[in-house]
Amino acid sequence: MLKAVFHEKGCDFCGFEISGHAGYGTEGNDIVCAAVSSCTMLVCNCVTENFKARADVKVEENRITLRLFEYNRAAVRLLAAFYEHLKALSEDYGNIKLAIILGGKTDD
Repeated sequence: MLKAVFHEKGCDFCGFEISGHAGYGTEGNDIVCAAVSSCTMLVCNCVTENFKARADVKVEENRITLRLFEYNRAAVRLLAAFYEHLKALSEDYGNIKLAIILGGKTDD
């Protein structure tokens, strides 16, 4: 199961953490993992390179995190669109668990 935790401060997303595996197909042929990985990296690169938002991006084995250091309207809107995209994938394939953590941090 893929786990997507979005961090929210006020009414805006300020980061996310994606971890796990979808288990939809065999390793190397999992279309859900491929879709989520691809769109996650697109979001990270857009936030830092195109929108020039100050953010911390960490790519580890089975985990990708992004935290915004300051409000950036374009980045916040992209994170909201990313959440909706993952929600649609979850509805179609059911292998993604979504959560929103208020206050910009997780209790884990």
